[in-house]
Amino acid sequence: MSLTDVTTVPVGGPSLAQERRLVTAIPGPRSQELLERKADAVPSGVGHTVPVHAVAAGGGVVVDADGNSLIDLGSGIAVTTVGNAHPKVVEAVRAQVAQFTHTCFMISPYESYVAVAESLNRLTPGDHAKKTALFNSGAEAVENAVKIARKHTRRSAVVAFDHAYHGRTNLTMALTAKAMPYKSGFGPFAADVYRAPLSYPYRDGLTGPEAARRTISVIEKQVGADNLAAVVIEPIQGEGGFIVPAEGFLEELVRWCRENGVVFIADEVQTGFARTGEMFASDVFGIVPDLLTTAKGIAAGLPLAAVTGRAEIMDASHAGGLGGTYGGNPIACAAALAAIDVFENDGLIERAREVGAVLTRRLRALQVADPRIGDVRGRGAMIAAEFVVPGTGEPDAALAASVARASIAEGVIVLTCGTYGNVIRFLPPLSIGDDLLNEGLDVVAAALNAAQ
Repeated sequence: MSLTDVTTVPVGGPSLAQERRLVTAIPGPRSQELLERKADAVPSGVGHTVPVHAVAAGGGVVVDADGNSLIDLGSGIAVTTVGNAHPKVVEAVRAQVAQFTHTCFMISPYESYVAVAESLNRLTPGDHAKKTALFNSGAEAVENAVKIARKHTRRSAVVAFDHAYHGRTNLTMALTAKAMPYKSGFGPFAADVYRAPLSYPYRDGLTGPEAARRTISVIEKQVGADNLAAVVIEPIQGEGGFIVPAEGFLEELVRWCRENGVVFIADEVQTGFARTGEMFASDVFGIVPDLLTTAKGIAAGLPLAAVTGRAEIMDASHAGGLGGTYGGNPIACAAALAAIDVFENDGLIERAREVGAVLTRRLRALQVADPRIGDVRGRGAMIAAEFVVPGTGEPDAALAASVARASIAEGVIVLTCGTYGNVIRFLPPLSIGDDLLNEGLDVVAAALNAAQ
């Protein structure tokens, strides 16, 4: 008997009861059945964090096939920022599906692709002339940004940073810093990619200008500005541990890139679209990237990504050099236009700041009481706690994993991250209510108190 034969799938979206509800242990029997099927049908390399079979989601909850309702503090890794199955997005997608599902923009263009490009040209930092190309995933966007920068500069070298994560394609694995699980055994990787130190205030103790001088020195000595096409950086790192660079670091790096004709690429795949309390994390620091990549929150769960940048750089490619069969799919574009409407008109930037204030206040209170929390950092609704061994500051990955497992078992979805695996990140949908958010944090606090 299939799972759809043994369970009634509830209606998703914001109509779901906004409550944490456990009617079985996690995973329940129906979720266990799906996990057994997954093990037989899906490669073991495709892992999962939460052992449930999701059947509905909305507001601040995910409901599984056993009737459990889990508080969602992950948003599918910062994807469902507007909330799962948002009514405006659902309606836009339904209308587009009924109209047409695909023509390939490179064959027969359509308005929604152009409208998404126009919106991103308007919303991204800077008032210079911009153009946008659409793709399918964050990794694809980053890879295309590098292609464009190389074509524009006629240079080949690219610099990425310690703790960086940019994707799982061959080039983006080269840009990504962490070996396990993203790179180990998958090489050789793309050539002419170099790594420079990042500003990591909790661990390096440097001011932003000091950290920038160190970084620029490494780049000049090990790469050389005349060889360098682009610097690729997350303004606030995601998988690397929600590392927020010290004030002045990014500004100095942008200045150096401008002086040396190096394309500054801001990877805003995880930080984009209101997540940090600004539309983009670049706005938090007052920087204007040459190229900016987006994905995740752009289309509320449908696969879409973009490269937006200075028109003269974006136009460097010859005709046919950019694109892809599904890039800018009309259904994803319809979802993106609806999501952008929500971001701009439904107060989500302000809501991200409110959510961030709750997260920061609660986590810093835990930090005062428990020296195993070494740092609390982030911006807006993108906040993390770094777990350490008291007295030494050594990363404590086992504690982070234990707290995450215990929280999930009690019906709260949280995600770990960080080069050392010792960070828990909080990325709730902005549709979550304060009561549900605080209850989720209560569960995390109890899991930390119980952990040895």
